[in-house]
This record gives sequence, C-alpha cells and structure tokens, in this order.
Amino acid sequence: MSDELPSVTVIIPARPDESEVKAATAARQLDYPADKLEIILARGRQPSVQRNTALRAAWGELIYFLDDDSLAPPGNLRRAVERFCDPKVQMVGGPNLCPPDAPPLEQVFALVLASWLAFGPSRARYTKVGAVRATSEKELILCNLVARRATLLNHGGFNEALYPNEENALMDEIQRAGGKLLYDPALFVYRRPRRTLGAFAKMLRTYGRGRAEQFRATPTFGSALNFVPPLFLVYLLTLPAVWAVTLVPAAEWERDLYELPLFFYGMAVLLQVIALIPSGGAVRGLCALPLIVLSHLLYGFGFWHGLFTRLKPPGETSNVPVKLEILRKE
Repeated sequence: MSDELPSVTVIIPARPDESEVKAATAARQLDYPADKLEIILARGRQPSVQRNTALRAAWGELIYFLDDDSLAPPGNLRRAVERFCDPKVQMVGGPNLCPPDAPPLEQVFALVLASWLAFGPSRARYTKVGAVRATSEKELILCNLVARRATLLNHGGFNEALYPNEENALMDEIQRAGGKLLYDPALFVYRRPRRTLGAFAKMLRTYGRGRAEQFRATPTFGSALNFVPPLFLVYLLTLPAVWAVTLVPAAEWERDLYELPLFFYGMAVLLQVIALIPSGGAVRGLCALPLIVLSHLLYGFGFWHGLFTRLKPPGETSNVPVKLEILRKE
C-alpha cells in the first residue's frame, strides 16, 4: 500500500533563532509512511526565499507547505493526496483555525477573520466553508497548502519580490495555465491568530500592502474587490471637506446624500455582528464590531502604501542566507 502513495516533502520556514518549531513537531506525527515523507525546516529571514530554497532541494512529488506555527492533524496528508488522483488538480488547501483553547482576544480576532464583511470570500481561509470544491487563490492560504512539486518548479517557484501574497500570484499563474485548485474545509490546521491588538493591526496593514504589490506585479480582474477598502478610506477622508462646504441649509440634501454610503456601511457592520453572535457569543460579537471597521481602514491604508512601494527586481533576494535542516518522522 505504501508503494501506491506519492512521496511528500513538508516545507516549514522558520527563523534562525527559533528553538521550538511547533509545526515540525506536528509534521513528524503525520500518518504517512516514513520512507515517503521528507520534512525540511528552512531557516532564514525571508519566507519566500526559504520556501524556494527548500523546494529546489526537495524530493517529494507533492509539497506540503506549513507555517512554523501550523499544527496539522495526523490525517491531513492522506486526505490531501486523495485529491491528486485527478491529474488536473495542482493545489489543495484548507483553512487555518483558531485553537479552541486560544485566549479570548484571539478568539475575537478569529471571529473577525472569518466574517464576510471583513474578509469576503477569503474568510474560507479562517473557517470551514461549504464542501470540497474547485476554487481560486481567494480561498487558499500558504500556511496549509499541498501542491505538485513539478508544477511549482515549472512556474519558477514563488515570486520572492512579494511577501505576503507570493502564493496568490503563483496560484493565479497556475490557473491561467489550466491547473485546478481545490478547497477542502476538512483539510485544516490549528494556528493561533496574532497575540496582541498591535500585531493584529500590523497584519491587516501587511495584507493590504501585499495585495497591492501583487496587483502591480501580476494584475488580474480578481483583485478588483480589494480596491473597495482603499476607496472607502478615501471616502471617509473626504467627509470633513463635504461637511465643511455643505453647512448652508440649502445644501443639506447634498450632505445627506453623500452620507448615505456611511449609513449603509454602519447597517452592514451591525448586521454582520448579529450574524456572528450565534457562533461567537454576544460578548465576542460586540468586541468584533470595532475590529471589523479597523480591518477595512488598516487594509485600505496598507493597500495605498503597497501601490507606491519599491518592488524588488528578480534576483535581488537570491543572496539571502537559508539553512536547511532535514528532519525524520517520529
């Protein structure tokens, strides 16, 4: 039976000084034959470069990408490899879930990440949504992703000038070439959200910047939805000017008309919070309200920033040092 299974390499990027890599411990406990499983810990300070370096050294037919804090259940690999019986399938992924024992603040962060209003279709990266289906880069995430090594190499690996969103650009390329991406809600990992509000805010800005840089490097129609938060931010910034020039009574209707989007936005946030209460509880749902608004503002700010950053040219990151460690299955 082992001979029928494809070989798999698990690639985990980690910092040079990281002593305990939880994902590596979980990977060594995967229910998969030891002679078919390779685990590579890629230490460095640029995850895209780390993953590419490990990818070139890997011997597995399939590559399972995990982040250093992704805790994969033992049955993940066997479930994932079944999906590759279809030769058109090039990537399979699923959500990363907040552990049930995470602190209350992190549970609120997870509720925001899994909400429609904050993250749209990308909420499927943070909660189980629907059934196994063909999908796009909007629903898959690199901290829990299985791919064919040959396909990754044929496309040149990850764009090292992009971080984050390097996987999103690569998935777009694979789909344009006719490859199929699958989302499996039961193929999940446990991964804690950011520990503090400051770290969560930084993540939102980084996501916005990364999406803008991805759009600049590889523009697609699928990125149109990502322009909504930055445009909403511009709308909010123009409100004081509109209020200032419409103070006369004759212009009240113009001010009221301009405020309509803000009214509808407030109603949408309120309805989203109500929808979150059954799964997250009343207290967490109410705590999520300001964070949903914050997610739009910070993502929009990050997006505008990303439209004007300097994109690294090809090869600039090639000299970033990476140390590979080969681990054995327990």
